Amino acid sequence: MLAVAMALMTKPRILLIDELSLGLAPVVVEQLLDVVRALNDDGVTIVVVEQSVNVALAVAETAFFMEKGEVRFRGPTSDLLERDDVLRSVFLGGAAARASERRRPAGALDEATNAPRLEIENLSKSFAGNRAVDGVSLRVGEGEIVGLIGPNGAGKTTVFELISGLQAPDEGRVLLDGYDITHLSPHRRARLGLGHSFQDSRLFGSLTVEDVLKVALDQTMATRDPVAAALGFPDVRRAEDRLQRQVDELIDGLGLDAYREKFVSELSTGTRRIVDLACQTVGVPRVILFDEPSSGIAQREAEALGPMLEQVRDNTGASLLVIDHDMAVLASICDRMVALDLGAKVAEGTAGEVLDDPAVIASYLGGSRAAIERSDGVSESRDPNLSRAT
Repeated sequence: MLAVAMALMTKPRILLIDELSLGLAPVVVEQLLDVVRALNDDGVTIVVVEQSVNVALAVAETAFFMEKGEVRFRGPTSDLLERDDVLRSVFLGGAAARASERRRPAGALDEATNAPRLEIENLSKSFAGNRAVDGVSLRVGEGEIVGLIGPNGAGKTTVFELISGLQAPDEGRVLLDGYDITHLSPHRRARLGLGHSFQDSRLFGSLTVEDVLKVALDQTMATRDPVAAALGFPDVRRAEDRLQRQVDELIDGLGLDAYREKFVSELSTGTRRIVDLACQTVGVPRVILFDEPSSGIAQREAEALGPMLEQVRDNTGASLLVIDHDMAVLASICDRMVALDLGAKVAEGTAGEVLDDPAVIASYLGGSRAAIERSDGVSESRDPNLSRAT
């Protein structure tokens, strides 16, 4: 919002907006869409880069679709939705199709018997006197997927940082499989099985995609002796061969073969997100924190993301706690949702219950369907009340 305001200081005749909805709550996107319309009505020509076709449809009359530096489509934005040959999932489509075949039926979890995998109790954190997290408690059961939603600044990412050990809480505690990890360092929590996918995909920019995946898989290596590696012992060669096969499977399964030798720093936001997702699928995580996994990826990729996250859960056995502003994606996979506002929990329950809560609608959702449903995954929702709620 500040970036748009700074651009308007120059009174532009042409305004270029890169990723209008990236990382923003639906109510904020709704406000920005109104600003864009008003500027256009005043005679400003506007070019918007936007991954969500649904959001683009709300403001744009003409669409250009680009892939690998080439314009693949030019015409009315409404016609773009009919072009399945253009709007396809490049990375996640195949993996999502396989995951959909094994999709667990809604309501399969029994909360009464489902043991908590992750628990946070009365977590609080202040910065310079401002209460960023205010007495938040929640639990994530074994094999459960829980969505964490709320407006920008609600404290969601801070909760993740408190869970993963990047921030120390002022009050409260964090338990992993009943074990108190509140005062453990981040790397010790990771060794215990806590994974964290960051909003900005914190990967090694100077490494290639293949090398980044090898680093992620290093924890699975049975042999790490540098002397044995230098001498080429058979056990080391076999371990390295297994590692290479695992990397090849990940790259093939996620459609990353064209990027294998590219440096991570050269990748687009969306492609880095896919590489980050691949890194989270390795090892033996018990709980994975996903901070806005659909951020920066194209709409069709976002629609395939839900089944892919379920596949991560099924393949690893990990429970997932997911922050995302795309309600169609989130509601399609979540067993429960928790809503935060001003650092405190304001609602908890099924997707329909939470998204129908007046406090959530007022502070977070707003009334723009395009901003709420940035992809078309709502039909896959676990909760039949979601369509009514949104």
